Amino acid sequence: MMKVLIIGRGGREHAIAWKTAQSALKPQLYIAPGNAGMLTITEKTGAPVHLVPIDENDTAALCTFAKEQGIDLTIVGPEAALMNGIADEFHKAGLPIFAPTQAAARIEGSKQFAKELMDKYNIPTAAYRTFEDYQEAKRYLDAKGAPIVIKYDGLAAGKGVVVAMTVEEADAALKDMLEDNHFGKGRVVMEDFLQGPEFSLLTLVNGEQVVPLVIAQDHKRAYDGDKGPNTGGMGAYSPVPVIPKEQVTWAVEHIMKSTAKALCSEGCPFCGVLYGGLMLTQDGPKVIEFNARFGDPETEVVLPKMKSDFLQTVLDLLQHKEVNPEFYDDAFLGVVLAAKGYPGKYAKSLPIRNLDQVKQNVFHMGTAKNDGQWVSNGGRVLFVVGQGKDIQSAQKDAYEGVKTIDAPDLFYREDIGWQAL
Repeated sequence: MMKVLIIGRGGREHAIAWKTAQSALKPQLYIAPGNAGMLTITEKTGAPVHLVPIDENDTAALCTFAKEQGIDLTIVGPEAALMNGIADEFHKAGLPIFAPTQAAARIEGSKQFAKELMDKYNIPTAAYRTFEDYQEAKRYLDAKGAPIVIKYDGLAAGKGVVVAMTVEEADAALKDMLEDNHFGKGRVVMEDFLQGPEFSLLTLVNGEQVVPLVIAQDHKRAYDGDKGPNTGGMGAYSPVPVIPKEQVTWAVEHIMKSTAKALCSEGCPFCGVLYGGLMLTQDGPKVIEFNARFGDPETEVVLPKMKSDFLQTVLDLLQHKEVNPEFYDDAFLGVVLAAKGYPGKYAKSLPIRNLDQVKQNVFHMGTAKNDGQWVSNGGRVLFVVGQGKDIQSAQKDAYEGVKTIDAPDLFYREDIGWQAL
């Protein structure tokens, strides 16, 4: 029996494990550290699931575990583990891993590295400047005006980007990042504001080989009508009818494949999931950001849409075999249930009832089980996925599932998928 180790603890990792469990290779799954909700995979697929109490950032312990257990493949979910160089350590130990090296993961870990790479290789993105000093950044802001985009240069758990519609808002973001060091001491990238619909293009990559998955659209703002603060994502859906097929094809060729090639040229070839956060502007698709791993919550709608055997696809890609995954025609739409107060301060251990009555697919993002009772254990708690012949019926299905759950201390957006409807 093949042994697969999945690293991470959230909804993204639950979706990866759930999809991997359905493989014809009948794998045995180890998830470090995982969450209690992932144990439901066994009930649904029959695949054995073991939660491993090792933190996702404890690279040495994960490496030792993989060696001792004879793990055949490791898949990494969270970005912090990648920036810690987990792939480098696994390579040194001769352990197969589907994840980029620390050098390649800079495409996400440093906004400045990503921008300079795009500049050098003519990959379309917004014009930008980088600053470490607040006063200098403020002078640039005063000359440039708003709207403008402010990005913290390092990792910020999906919260280090401010799309400032006023100079005051931009100035507050600069103070927060450069004077108060909200995310740690660092620099910021200030970008021109772009307009157009956004879409997420996830690709499976090994060197210059790039295999696109279907596109999805994420909802970043906390509240209905795209109001409120930026979050890690409050819902997603796939397909995205507002983005024409030929624009996606163009983006695969001129953005994703060009970037994979550029990383090879820079001596840090990429292996793993290269995620393009793209925007369809008047001048065609442009890069908003790159991630070096599966997006969350896009993964939770993209993997259910995948018809092909995910595990076999990854193994074939690692051997540079030709890979052409197939996808279902159905639409998939998912809604996040989050703790009230998220993305700011929120309480944990909030009760969740009726989960066993939900017919739809539910991925656990931040839950725990206390004395047989489900409770919240994070900001984003659950992700309910609806399915249907089109976005409208997938949306109806998802909200039926959401309304079955009894959790008065959680909130959710009621308009996921609105741009497609």
